[in-house]
Amino acid sequence: HDIGHAMQEYMLVGCSSFAVWGNESADGELLVGRNFDFWVGDDFARNKVVLFVAPDSGYRFVSVTWPGMMGVLSGMNERGLTVTINASKGAVPTASALPISLLARQILQYAATIDEARRIAAEAQTFVSESILVASAEEGRAALIEKSPDLQAVYAPAGERIISTNHYQSEQFATDAANRENIATSDSPYRWARLKELLDEKSPMTPEKAASVLRNTKGVGEREIGLTNEKAINQCIAHHGVIFQPAQRRLWLSTEPWQAGRMLCYELDELFAHEEAFDRSMASEHLSIERDTAFLRTKYPRVMAHRALSKEIRQLLDAGQSVDPLLVDSLCRNNPDYYGVYLLAGDVAAASGEYQRACEAWQRALACEIPRLAEKEAIEQKLSEYGTR
Repeated sequence: HDIGHAMQEYMLVGCSSFAVWGNESADGELLVGRNFDFWVGDDFARNKVVLFVAPDSGYRFVSVTWPGMMGVLSGMNERGLTVTINASKGAVPTASALPISLLARQILQYAATIDEARRIAAEAQTFVSESILVASAEEGRAALIEKSPDLQAVYAPAGERIISTNHYQSEQFATDAANRENIATSDSPYRWARLKELLDEKSPMTPEKAASVLRNTKGVGEREIGLTNEKAINQCIAHHGVIFQPAQRRLWLSTEPWQAGRMLCYELDELFAHEEAFDRSMASEHLSIERDTAFLRTKYPRVMAHRALSKEIRQLLDAGQSVDPLLVDSLCRNNPDYYGVYLLAGDVAAASGEYQRACEAWQRALACEIPRLAEKEAIEQKLSEYGTR
């Protein structure tokens, strides 16, 4: 998990999260939403483990995880403290240290307040750079613990909401070179702006509204930016989407695919009151949030077609084989707002010596929303190189 974070340029992770309280929340209480966009294939995200832990010391807690992962990625303890982690950009690690998910587990097991979480984090030497969103039911608010191997800061802006994507926001990290580069070159500020739009639009927030935010596939200003675009809140890659209601000790967890399936509700107080083995579903069915039927009916088939067509065309290109123009046409018509289809179409045309057609496709790609500056510059380089042929 941490190595995936360290390899940020490969976009194994690109999470979005938020917390609201007070006037920003429909009932005035804390509400936390997050997408855990850690993608290593759809099969990996098909099933989740909801792990209930009664440790020998500290607080009982629940964590959303996968088999073999002992750290915490998204979780809540019996005191109503929640922890979610978002990768940030830092130097490539050169020595071993505490994995960030194990620090998150320590916080969940031993902290009831934001300050207790801060003190635990301050004592740890961590492996990667990370933002840890901590929400406390006892305090009725949330804050970000921003941590790199060399520096730690707490970010708690004025107001009754907090947004976290994949860059640091505190004054202490304002001059950090890696953070400044991340802000200038990645999709993180764009997703932050999109989350702000959605929270403004849907305030005051409810669990159902939070689910709609996590499921949103559009860009800033409601622009269509193409399915699977990393600038979207919903990139169709999430291992899980989760919503916490800390004061009520409730969490809602998405079922497949990604955030679109039914979100099952778990009530910690009830579940921790039973020490016997469970012989039934642990979810409170009457509190579940219904699946995103519109997405599943119209967009899900397009996402799967996009991935299949892209894979087939790329494999043919890599093997030096010709690509049927009808395949490329199907790819572009299926996902017409996504820059990646025109990038691939241009590559196909260039491989067959049709340089003018390739440049036209790459120009269309540049007119779309491109997640990272490096990708935009690579397309511009292709145009510069092939435009003179």
